[in-house]
Amino acid sequence: MSDSPLTHFDASGQAHMVDVGAKAQTHRVALAQGRISMLPATFELVRHGSPKKGDVLGVARLAGIMGAKRTADLIPLCHPIALTRVTVEFELLEAEPAVVCRASAETVGPTGVEMEALTAVNCALLTIYDMCKAADRGMVISDIRLLEKHGGKSGSFVAV
Repeated sequence: MSDSPLTHFDASGQAHMVDVGAKAQTHRVALAQGRISMLPATFELVRHGSPKKGDVLGVARLAGIMGAKRTADLIPLCHPIALTRVTVEFELLEAEPAVVCRASAETVGPTGVEMEALTAVNCALLTIYDMCKAADRGMVISDIRLLEKHGGKSGSFVAV
């Protein structure tokens, strides 16, 4: 084992999947957040839906949940995880105008769910972009980050 804090590399520097076989099965939860900024007219389309695209946030919520479930297919060294819960919520910031997405992921297992929460946020925001790009190609996705994680050997993390 390498002395490097980067656990996805072995002693010779080769990428590998971390062995979690001996780790305790504990309840683990992670919360991530990101935002998408847009033109005021696009914000109104998202807030009220539109005849062409419908419930943008409803579709984005489902995309976030589906993305969390597929994280191991997207991120090469992530373990497939039996998720026990995924939530995706949105906050509309009219003054910005922007939509903030918060996603949580939970499991009982030997490895954390930070990547699943982060993937959920990314998929949800990308879906908003996809559904609204005809009206606003200048939307900006930003500030995607882990807010909290709990459980496991390393304990809790809460962003400042």
